Amino acid sequence: MKTKKLFLACACAFFALAAQAQTQVIAHRGFWKTEGSAQNSITALKKAAEAQVYGSEFDVQLTKDGIVVVNHDDTIGGYTIAETDYATLKDLKLKNGETLPTLEDYLKAGKQLPDIQLILEIKPHKTEAQENRISADCVKMVKEMGMEKQVEYISFSMHVCEQLVKLTPGSEIAYLKSDIAPKDIKAKGMTGIDYYYKVFDKHPEWVKEAHDLGMKVNAWTVDETADMQKLIDLKVDYLTTDQPLEAKELVK
Repeated sequence: MKTKKLFLACACAFFALAAQAQTQVIAHRGFWKTEGSAQNSITALKKAAEAQVYGSEFDVQLTKDGIVVVNHDDTIGGYTIAETDYATLKDLKLKNGETLPTLEDYLKAGKQLPDIQLILEIKPHKTEAQENRISADCVKMVKEMGMEKQVEYISFSMHVCEQLVKLTPGSEIAYLKSDIAPKDIKAKGMTGIDYYYKVFDKHPEWVKEAHDLGMKVNAWTVDETADMQKLIDLKVDYLTTDQPLEAKELVK
């Protein structure tokens, strides 16, 4: 009987480890390549949750008067976000007819979808003061809403990443610029690398190096099946893609 229990315990541990090691899928700017959706819309977040992927990635920018809005580009509707008050931007429409969401809007929607991770990308801003403010405001809002475990942070700005390490050291924080070895990212206190997928053609060893350091590895933005399979074989932890359903089929 003891032998049987030991066998079952070992089997459970093995399958838990295997499940943990499986590559998972993140919908790039949400699942927007589907009817009624649009990039960085709340609908795209909900569609990603319906698709049962690991996470939904989205981008944030800071308005002139300090409101954090969800948008990839630093302009919308002919306005530069950082130079425009929120009152001027708030009624602008996304391609699916939704109004421009704030971070607060997005987090409130995400909190109702607890099975999906929110991958919050803070875009680089022109000044360190702006980057300091948006970093602090994002972390404060996430903490006030009790969503620290559901929100993960990424940025192309090393300054933003360093601020996040100080502000929320218990969070998942990954660097996007794809130009630094994992050991140097680890030394700065970050928990992962989130790199352009073609970088892993040049540096496939970075996946193992990151894993040996206890870090996660994401590859963006991977839309071709052959590229997805290559990265799955390399054992990256996540694929960020505009084709989440196709990616899910590969990682089954």
